[in-house]
Amino acid sequence: MTTRRPTGGGSVPGLAAGPATPDTAGTPGPATPAAPAGEAVAAAWRRDWASVVAAVARVTRDLDAAQDAAQEAFGSAVTHWAEHGVPDNPAAWLTTTARRKALDALRRGRALRDRLPLLVVPDPAGTGPGPPEDDRLRLVFTCCHPALAPAARVALTLRLVCGLPTADVAALFLVPEATMAARLTRAKRRIRATGIPYRVPSDAELGSRLPAVLAVVSLLNTAGHTARHGPLLVDTTAVAEALRLARLLALLMPDEPEVHGLLALLLLSDAHRDARVDADGELVLLADQDRTRWDRAAIAEGTALTRRFLARTGRPGRYLLQAAIAAVHAEAPGADATDWPRVVTLYDALLRVDPSPVTALARAIAVGAAHGPWAGLAAVDALAGDPALAGYHRLPAARATLLERAGRTGEARAAYRRAAALATHDLERRH
Repeated sequence: MTTRRPTGGGSVPGLAAGPATPDTAGTPGPATPAAPAGEAVAAAWRRDWASVVAAVARVTRDLDAAQDAAQEAFGSAVTHWAEHGVPDNPAAWLTTTARRKALDALRRGRALRDRLPLLVVPDPAGTGPGPPEDDRLRLVFTCCHPALAPAARVALTLRLVCGLPTADVAALFLVPEATMAARLTRAKRRIRATGIPYRVPSDAELGSRLPAVLAVVSLLNTAGHTARHGPLLVDTTAVAEALRLARLLALLMPDEPEVHGLLALLLLSDAHRDARVDADGELVLLADQDRTRWDRAAIAEGTALTRRFLARTGRPGRYLLQAAIAAVHAEAPGADATDWPRVVTLYDALLRVDPSPVTALARAIAVGAAHGPWAGLAAVDALAGDPALAGYHRLPAARATLLERAGRTGEARAAYRRAAALATHDLERRH
């Protein structure tokens, strides 16, 4: 594995940045004063939250304390910027303010007591923190500690570093919010109790942490691809951040097939963005999308990456297989021309390396497209007893579509109502 460490060095030009907004239960967002100060604070929150936390963590060596200081800095910005104007460099103002607040807390003895230790390795050149994108990726690798269970390290990183609300993290793992909150609490408690050293991993440790890091980036993209709430279908900030991190990983690990598979998957999924809603802002399913609105440059890049790295490995992993499925859809001139048997075969391979209920449901939908609604219904109904899918709205939605195609209109209507009741986003519910 050829790897360049995510420490100092040049930035990646032309890439958007910005974490998702944390929730009110953990790190609440700032109040919004009158424009333009309020707009500037909100924009900085979306764009700079993770980089401010990462910069302060290098001082506090404590992730919770860094989040507290960053939150205070954003709170101060609400009033200070309204009274004195928005600074020329909001990120620098926020970082300086957060560091000062963190140092004040350290001097008062509040910061390094019963907190999540983040023993960040000092910069060897003594030049201070690197570019924001390096700080964010460093923090993701740092938090994906192998002493925690795989799901716990991914969930904790999504919550603390990416700033996803606990409810959104729970939805990604198909568990109730209370269950996820308890898991996060247990993970933090384990870190405190065992004194797990949270430091930037060495070169030799990067490979063992990579699967969790890839899962974090993938799930961040999933969270942004269809937002759980709000007027817009896509959280463009979360999607852009996931894509930026994937590109940076591809630069750091140029020979890792799964890294490039993930980048290809993100490119191919985001290529449909403009066609996913119509002129009235309503949801449009993949089969009905205007494919002339798809981003052909992103599709070309994603399919080229997929082909290149499929040819290099005899045993593709989950992300490369997911990218191959997305490429089949992207290259079809229309829904009817999609090579559905090929999609089913790829899902069969994916289930062998990623036997998840969501993957099984996606395969069942593909079976319905390849072999008819009755075959699809049999595959979907076989998943009906899986507790992980009990509250997942796409299960009854898939069943409703197949029932409608099979002419069982009354059952389809009931299944659509069930899906609408479970959907959290207004666009999906209306559809």
